Amino acid sequence: MDLVHFRMVTPPALTQQTVDMLTADGRVLNLVVVKSAAQRPDGDALECDVMKGAANGVLAGLHRLGIDRSGSIAVDDVDMMFSQRAERIESDQPRTLVHAPLWAAVEAHIRAEGTYLPSFYLFLVIAGLIGSVGIMTNSQILIVAAMVVGPEYSAITSTALGLDRGNRRRVRDGLRALTLGFLPAIVVTLGFAALARAAGFQSEAFDLGLRPVSHLINSPDFFSVVVAALAGVVGIVSLTEARSSALLGVFISVTTIPAASDIAVSIAFADWHEAWGSLVQLLLNIVVLVIVGVLTLRLQRRIWRRATRRAAAPSQA
Repeated sequence: MDLVHFRMVTPPALTQQTVDMLTADGRVLNLVVVKSAAQRPDGDALECDVMKGAANGVLAGLHRLGIDRSGSIAVDDVDMMFSQRAERIESDQPRTLVHAPLWAAVEAHIRAEGTYLPSFYLFLVIAGLIGSVGIMTNSQILIVAAMVVGPEYSAITSTALGLDRGNRRRVRDGLRALTLGFLPAIVVTLGFAALARAAGFQSEAFDLGLRPVSHLINSPDFFSVVVAALAGVVGIVSLTEARSSALLGVFISVTTIPAASDIAVSIAFADWHEAWGSLVQLLLNIVVLVIVGVLTLRLQRRIWRRATRRAAAPSQA
């Protein structure tokens, strides 16, 4: 059962309107009102559980009443509830209304991931180093490991959300994080690859020009665009529906980190053509992921709203 828990502080003047709005919705459960119980801000304390598909409407109603401006609203997922009444209500609702995503929570998750702590840049550097070892040893397993370690998708989705919402600061911060993250990753990896070349640590096959891993990375083509576009769709949908396994698949399907690693390795081994191909691959994947992310966010939001309206119409009638 997908339920969302609301905790609110309302000024006394708005409490009755809030209660009336909540009780009018049959998908609101366990409404609790405690007068004059809240401080900072002062007011009445309200709590309730809401079926997830109805949470978007409830949150919009609270915003219209101005509860977020004159009081506060906190939202949490309900991991488990035992209630036969709630089960009956859920069984009477169309599946669309039961499982519709709470868009405020989706966007809050993307915004939270779009905070670029020092670990973001550290993980990029480490991922670049792992990727370079995979390239020099022709190890596909290490390339996959580098993809999983890389945190760049959080900056990509944050940039896409910024473009979708017209938030220039979020777009600027996301692009800056990608630039300031990949540049040191490439520089550090370049130094590591140069030392490895000087010491002769690269594999014999790599030294002889047998480089199936790097050739796959530095050869952008039509299929690179297709894979990046499909991964962008899967990434946004998995964030919307909290499917972590699908999101992991995105991490290991797009060659952003491997492309950055191959830029550094190719420069260290004076393969300028391959370095250029990897740079094009890196930029191509980032641009496609951002554009597809914006389009998928908008399309998915529109589809869910239309489906929710259609599902709610019979019950309202």
